[in-house]
Amino acid sequence: MHKLVNHLSSPERHLQTQRLVLRRWRAEDVEPFAAMNADPLTMRFMPGVLTREQSEELLALFGAHHRLHGFGVWALEVPEVAPFIGYTGLQRVGFAAPFAPAVEIGWRLAPAHWGQGYATEAAQAALRTGFEDLNLDQIVSFTVAANKPSWSVMERLGMHRDADGDFEHPRLPRGHALRPHILYRISRDAWLRQRGL
Repeated sequence: MHKLVNHLSSPERHLQTQRLVLRRWRAEDVEPFAAMNADPLTMRFMPGVLTREQSEELLALFGAHHRLHGFGVWALEVPEVAPFIGYTGLQRVGFAAPFAPAVEIGWRLAPAHWGQGYATEAAQAALRTGFEDLNLDQIVSFTVAANKPSWSVMERLGMHRDADGDFEHPRLPRGHALRPHILYRISRDAWLRQRGL
């Protein structure tokens, strides 16, 4: 745990939106992060809930990705409202897929903070970082077809469905109900056009 806390405490600049702060992880995020990942409602479109140990392992993976690539997943905070509501960020796709290599955008929020536009607001900031700071050509996102809240966020971000890119997630066994995934994409040029640039 000390090793994890030492990593989480590392300083770095944060991003700020109208209502949110996207920041590096802190030791005090571990408890609410683990609670979120142990909630069946939060994880209803995932293969299962996570144990505390699995949540700590996931945080370690977030940290390793950031050290290797210079970007990753931020913790989300609503100043003066909630110190931790979930996460959003950018990660390199870590499995073999027809659309890889690629960078994906993703998010997960605790249910108490759903329906307030936080996921979209945070993801807009992450896209801006991907296209302006990292100069990526394209960003993808994916989920199961039943996860309408998530792909609705993708559409609000201006991402478009690539039905030809839908795929079977290789980390789930054949026949698993969550193995089929739908793919969304947005190019840097399309993002610039959205912004009138």
